[in-house]
Amino acid sequence: MKWTADLAYCIGLITTDGSLSIDGRHINLTSKDLDQITTFASLLHLKNKIGRKKSSYNPQGIYYQIQFGDVQFYRFLLSIGITPNKTKSLGSIDIPPKYFADFLRGHLDGDGFTYSYWDKRWKNSFMLYTGFISASKDHISWLQDQIMKTFLIKGVISFNRTVYRLMYAKKSSLILLNKLYYKDDLPCLKRKSFKIKQ
Repeated sequence: MKWTADLAYCIGLITTDGSLSIDGRHINLTSKDLDQITTFASLLHLKNKIGRKKSSYNPQGIYYQIQFGDVQFYRFLLSIGITPNKTKSLGSIDIPPKYFADFLRGHLDGDGFTYSYWDKRWKNSFMLYTGFISASKDHISWLQDQIMKTFLIKGVISFNRTVYRLMYAKKSSLILLNKLYYKDDLPCLKRKSFKIKQ
């Protein structure tokens, strides 16, 4: 499998919102955003039907999903560290440094977030935070280390009930987001990129 920026972005989505069947062949991506599923399908040149399923986690009650069979791609995912039932067992992912920003943008679109606000305690103080979520402590620690190694910024990990959060405050967020969105027209979840640009 030849690495590209688009493939690395898709790997980021699979790492967060994807799953591998135990049959050794099928890969699934599920998201509440149809935009995310269609972008993923386009980048991997998939012709499979996009399905819908109900979920109590989504206010609209609908999630979109695409499933496809590809033994070679499945084995490639195994070789870089993505396994079936990966939620709490996920660790490091073998991503070439050249494509880490693309992978991380996919990770942000899958299980990441940004939020910002004006802090009324200080005049002209605009706060900005970027975060990544995982149920696996090993994976979130690896992500923290890789971001530090690649971009020289250190995030803070916290635990909230069932998930770990890796957070970056304003100065680090600005550095990080500029690295992830390094040019126009990159594959991304449009609602998140629009929010960040705003």
